[in-house]
Amino acid sequence: MIDKRQFYINGQWVNPVTANDLTVIDPSTEEPCAVISLGDQADTDAAVAAARAAFPAWADTPLEERVALVKKLREIYVARRADMAEAIRAEMGAPLDLASNNQWGAGVWHLDGFLEALENFEFEYAMGADRMRKEPIGVCGMITPWNWPMNQVFLKAIPALLVGCTMVLKPSEIAPLSSIVFAEMMDEAGFPAGVFNMVNGDGVGVGSQLSSHPDVDMISFTGSTRAGIAISKAAADTLKRVSLELGGKGANIIFADADEKAVKRGVIHCMQNSGQSCNAPTRMMVESSAYAAAVEQAKAAAEAVQVGATTESGRHIGPVVSEVQFNKIQGLIEIGIKEGATLVAGGLGRPEGMNKGYYVRPTVFADVTPDMTIYREEIFGPVLAISPFDSEAQAVQMANDTVYGLTNYIQTQDDDKRLRVARQVRSGMVETNGVGRVNGSPFGGYGQSGNGREGGGWGLEEFCETKAISGVPMA
Repeated sequence: MIDKRQFYINGQWVNPVTANDLTVIDPSTEEPCAVISLGDQADTDAAVAAARAAFPAWADTPLEERVALVKKLREIYVARRADMAEAIRAEMGAPLDLASNNQWGAGVWHLDGFLEALENFEFEYAMGADRMRKEPIGVCGMITPWNWPMNQVFLKAIPALLVGCTMVLKPSEIAPLSSIVFAEMMDEAGFPAGVFNMVNGDGVGVGSQLSSHPDVDMISFTGSTRAGIAISKAAADTLKRVSLELGGKGANIIFADADEKAVKRGVIHCMQNSGQSCNAPTRMMVESSAYAAAVEQAKAAAEAVQVGATTESGRHIGPVVSEVQFNKIQGLIEIGIKEGATLVAGGLGRPEGMNKGYYVRPTVFADVTPDMTIYREEIFGPVLAISPFDSEAQAVQMANDTVYGLTNYIQTQDDDKRLRVARQVRSGMVETNGVGRVNGSPFGGYGQSGNGREGGGWGLEEFCETKAISGVPMA
């Protein structure tokens, strides 16, 4: 079993001040795969102190030197692709192909996007007779989730590094192994001591300690809305900046004139990563005239989704991350049945032939109404809810009938209608006709999906303060 009890603080791997071990479970086998330690206040204080001490010199480091170190990190990340993929596979149950491609690839994709955005990012510019400056905000606490671990670490750490911030990373204690590998890469790349620190811990421990710490200038958090609210409250006493990327309950609006692959595409997108994506299109809304056919297409698409072992190659989904998550999903499927939704595919229990591991059957419900729990709550599993609509106005109303507002999806070959509906739905992102967003496009949401934006120039801006200087004109 892997032993990773140490934390990375001030350029060194150090033992926790007080031993508090936690076993990491491989969700595909339900067996222990590693042991880590959970940090306490003394560990958090040491990491924050290291970041605070390193900040002045790192903020004054020439940009080209910071860029060179980030590019060195990229080289190491590419060279250790297999190590990172195995860590993600073991900790959160991503099948090896998904871990090696989508999960690993998200990191390098975002890094490249930030470097491209940096080319047009103005740290200092004139506004009339004033001089405007973008300066690093300071010490950043970064709290990252288990579902897309490197996606979120790179979305936070890379822009912060580039603009001159120092940081303390607290990855999810459920899936910490990939961030430990990332810390090894940061060390190998040669970042100055204290610029990057990592302390494992849980939300009530290290997470709360970072959120309330007087020497932390900003918290960047990705996770549940419930935890985001708690972090905001903990951060309020010190008035630090809080950037939140939280839950979602995305609507996938499919009009009768959508292309023939729209339904299948929506099912696959919902089921990807075992349904554990905050931007998944989990509410499929279909125009009434196409509804019956869409339900049959969704049934066929879900039944074609393969569930398999994480160590096997192929385009299948793996388990969900933990027993807690498995039980939550099972409970919501049961509620869906009891509340009268029509079970079209999947259902309770593990897939046929699987008696171990947190595997969930790809599940589709039809005839889901807005009063039903599965319509309103984020399930975070491979579960799709389908509902009919009669008009464009009703589709917009249904899409907006949620506390969330992360990503909505629109499928129609009528470009005017596509743009019209996109302008009306209340979400930070709208994807249409299966076209993904470009690298550097801002990621974030409305309402209880959080605040702030990650990625590209918006992500760089997130870690900056703005200073206005009068009387010193630009040369």
